[in-house]
Parts: sequence; C-alpha cells; structure tokens
Amino acid sequence: MPTLTTTLIQSHLHWEEKASNLKMFEEKINGIHEKTELVILPEMFSTGFAMNPEKLAEPMDGSTVTWMKNIASKKNIILTGSLIIEEEGHYYNRLIWMLPNGQFGYYDKRHRFAFAGEHEKYTAGQKRLIASVKGWKINLLVCYDLRFPVWSRQSPKHDREAELEYDVLIYVANWPERRNHAWKSLLIARAIENQCYVIGVNRIGEDGSKIYHSGDSMIIGPLGEEIYHQEHKEDIFTYTLQREHLNEVRSKFPFWKDADDFFIQS
Repeated sequence: MPTLTTTLIQSHLHWEEKASNLKMFEEKINGIHEKTELVILPEMFSTGFAMNPEKLAEPMDGSTVTWMKNIASKKNIILTGSLIIEEEGHYYNRLIWMLPNGQFGYYDKRHRFAFAGEHEKYTAGQKRLIASVKGWKINLLVCYDLRFPVWSRQSPKHDREAELEYDVLIYVANWPERRNHAWKSLLIARAIENQCYVIGVNRIGEDGSKIYHSGDSMIIGPLGEEIYHQEHKEDIFTYTLQREHLNEVRSKFPFWKDADDFFIQS
C-alpha cells in the first residue's frame, strides 16, 4: 500500500514583502534533507494575510507561481500554498497545487473572512479541488473554510461500498493565536467526521496588523489522534502518512456508510 510523505513548513512571514518571503521559503525547502513528496506552505505565504490585493496581486504567470514551478521542478516535489491572484478584474485567495512537471491545479478560497474584510476584496471560489497523487486523494482548503463542515464533508455515495471521496484534508492558514482553540478543535473534528488524515499548516509571529499567530500546525489521524503539533516557533516537519492505517480505520469503523445524503449547490 503506497505511503505519502509530507513536509509542513511553519514559519513567520515578512509582511507584504514577496521577494523576502520567497527567498526565505526557498532556503527552508532547500534545507529539507529527508525524502519528501509534498511540501505545504501557509496561506498567502508570499505576503501574509493582506487586504491590499490592488498592490500585491499578480497574474498566474507572475513571479510567485513561476517560483513555485521552479522549486517543484528542482526539488522534484509537489508544492502547495495560497497567494493573491488577479484574474479578469477579480482578486482571489488562491491555493496552488504545483506538480514537478509544471502542471498545476488551483482552489479559490470559498469562505472569505468577513471579520477582516476579506469578502470586500476577494472573490469567492465556487468549486473544490481534490488532487490525486500515488492513489491518495487530497482535498485542499484554506483557513476560514475550516469553520464550515459541509464544504469539507465527504460526499455521500448511494453505493455505500464505494470508496470515500478523499483521504487527506489540508488546510493552509493565517489563523490568529487568540482563536487557536477553535483551530485545534476543528482540525480534530474534521478528521473524525470524515475519517481521514487532516493537515493544518499555519504561520507564526505578528503580522502587519499587529495580530499574533501561534502556529499550532497539526497532523491528525483518522481516529482524531494527534500525530504532530507545534506552537510558537518555526518548524519544518516531515511525516509519512500510512495508507494501511487509514484503510484499517475505515474498515473497522465504517461510520461513513451511515452518513446523510446531501447536495451542495454553489
């Protein structure tokens, strides 16, 4: 059964300084000596959680996406994280899923954080992105999406013997320390209710709005068990997800077969 080796990078961010952030993350990625297949960066990793898209947004052929292509190719990894993208007059908080061969998928954050005015600056996404690698299906979401369980819920199948929709749920975030209890609790809840691995990658440090982030990046197993948790400091952590364990949990405790049917209308 294939495994999937992932690396989480929990880091401070240079406020609205793209070049500094890209240089910093390149150094961190180059410093990863373990074999890894997927490297996960925080939300808006090149700028911090900024509400100045008019100043900071770039097109899909801009410097940050080009940087992601180069790093993924050079290191032979999948690289993911979100950044500020401008497209057809709209701004998006867009997660990029960059493959080593330069092909990519993307997910536009659906739930915009109105408490900080994100809904006034950014356009909401309308569809999920479930990527596939080595037989693993990975649902990719962004920060505030975590508070809305319907959007991440495994889609019901009329054939209850069919495979589940995805195996890993990833959240990239700039989640403040003052609400970190919700962050940690909801990551665990998403793992339990969807019987999957959950990975949350958050930043640390104070941003340009004087908001402190404690990190609290986590890996949660399909029973809700805590595999990894780091707070208040930078860290680069590599872990191999075990397909055998996931299959055993789903087989021994097939709770997903009793789920309610529902349909999400965009």
